[in-house]
Amino acid sequence: MKIQEFNVGPRFIFGEKAISELAKLSIKRAYLICDPYMVQSGMVHHVLDILDDQLVETKTFSGVVPNPTVESIAKCISEIRTFKPDALIALGGGSAMDSSKAIMLTYTELENVEKPVLIAIPTTSGSGSEITSFAVISDLLKNEKYALVDSSLVPDIAILDATFTMSVPPAVTADSGMDVLTHCFEAYVADGASDFSDACAEKAISLAWENLPLAFKEGSNQRAREKMHNASSLAGIAFNNAGLGICHSLSHAIGAFFHSPHGRINTVLLPYVIAFNSYLSEQTASQATSRYAEIARLLKFEFRDNKEGVEKLIEGIKILSNQFGITAGLESLGIEKEAFISRIPEMAERALADACTPANPRKVSKDDLEMIYHLLANGVRV
Repeated sequence: MKIQEFNVGPRFIFGEKAISELAKLSIKRAYLICDPYMVQSGMVHHVLDILDDQLVETKTFSGVVPNPTVESIAKCISEIRTFKPDALIALGGGSAMDSSKAIMLTYTELENVEKPVLIAIPTTSGSGSEITSFAVISDLLKNEKYALVDSSLVPDIAILDATFTMSVPPAVTADSGMDVLTHCFEAYVADGASDFSDACAEKAISLAWENLPLAFKEGSNQRAREKMHNASSLAGIAFNNAGLGICHSLSHAIGAFFHSPHGRINTVLLPYVIAFNSYLSEQTASQATSRYAEIARLLKFEFRDNKEGVEKLIEGIKILSNQFGITAGLESLGIEKEAFISRIPEMAERALADACTPANPRKVSKDDLEMIYHLLANGVRV
């Protein structure tokens, strides 16, 4: 057995009204990073009011954009350099988390100062970014997505308070929830998987599979929202240690060109990736085949052999995603077929070079990735 490491990440504070624990932290100057909706909805005041009561000096940057960009990060650097915070608070979904990580890394390197305490308060259940050492930043001029990977990007504290997720629209709940499951499935078969990451992935799969439909249908269901929040972080722990795979690599490249929701891209790609990794259309099999079958067994699908188990898992994913109105093919992504096909060679090249690709259980070539893109473009059923 090879030598491995396992890192849990931040200190977790979770449960109903967990945000109240913010008052107990030793903070003097807090720089809060969020998107405009957090201000418009008044949600930002759930955080600022607590800090104000503790006489914490605060400044808010509300310029976070979906799929954060180099430009949006640069906008707040001069302000944060003047403010000199001892804490950065990320409030929002994966974009707010990734923005905060990039801002923190840029600020500390430019100023050569001690890293501020990074506090993550997720308002969606999906990215798992509140516990990972990853961030993804886009360069719109180059149509590039850059993956930042550094241990300093792991937040120091993650506050999981499902109250912040109650108003998340059903479509976003579905997209982000399917991202949780994609994280789990990829981590479970990744080259870096271990008993420790498996335990987190398995629990997250069970929680998400049961509670995502409830959270989608009943947005105010406190228990379902809490379970999805927990599942998201557990999935983050799993893939932060085990790695991901080509579903995310392929997704990153699509997102860079067409800007569709990341979780939804993963959802439509996932059946193709599982079939590819399992050699489903071929006579051979792989370790990934048995690993996917273990997931099918965990979800209580009945099957006679591992390949049938993989087929049942793929069918189950399709049935689940159809409940959310996410159908196979490009239509769910809002992408025209001709435009997509014209970008396939370049997207495949980028996906091959993506940081997630090395952990994939089946080694891939550019031709393999182009094939998967063409299957998606033509709506081929797997």
